[in-house]
Amino acid sequence: MAAILVVDDEKEIADLVGLYLNNEGFTVYKCYDASQALQCVEQNQLDLALLDVMLPGMNGFDLCKRIRETHNFPVIMLTAKVEDIDKITGLAIGADDYITKPFHPMELLARVKAQIRRYTRYNAGAAPGQVIDFSGLVINRETHACSLYGKELSLTPIEFSLLWILCERRGTVLSAEELFESVWGEKYLESNNTVMVHIRRLREKMGEPPRNPKFIKTVWGVGYKIEG
Repeated sequence: MAAILVVDDEKEIADLVGLYLNNEGFTVYKCYDASQALQCVEQNQLDLALLDVMLPGMNGFDLCKRIRETHNFPVIMLTAKVEDIDKITGLAIGADDYITKPFHPMELLARVKAQIRRYTRYNAGAAPGQVIDFSGLVINRETHACSLYGKELSLTPIEFSLLWILCERRGTVLSAEELFESVWGEKYLESNNTVMVHIRRLREKMGEPPRNPKFIKTVWGVGYKIEG
């Protein structure tokens, strides 16, 4: 069963979340600050992390960034403040999702399971022979490997899925709604800028200049397309 890291300085919340997850059969590692969490990340094989935003010392945003330096497993942020949601969706911190406190146990479990399913598919690979290779970009759906000009790109499962869809339909403009519903499998809301944030992170990893990217183009008022 999948292993999940829960990081929250409020012991009661961490214990409660851990109880929900244990009851579903997950292995749970609980930490109460960022330094403990970073040690746990290095010492254990994890499949997902739940990070509280408000942590002593290093906050959840910075902890997420540190984790993303070496690991691609899904990260879900836990937040009690509306302002933090803007930061999560507006900054390229590397989080895959967020849940606001107080949350319903079934919502938490649903979000966790959805991310675990996506991550499992990402690591298991797909049908053989699915490789797209053009203009120095090689993306392999079987191995979930991606390289640009011979340099490997370290992509999260969501970033890989976004890039694959754009490459698969190269030259076609895809709206943020189409991309969101294809990758996240949820109904798109007009105020949702999740796709924009992940596109920006993809461009950064590909070394794309924001004003004139070579590959992922923004078609203003319509969506995104990939060229090369």
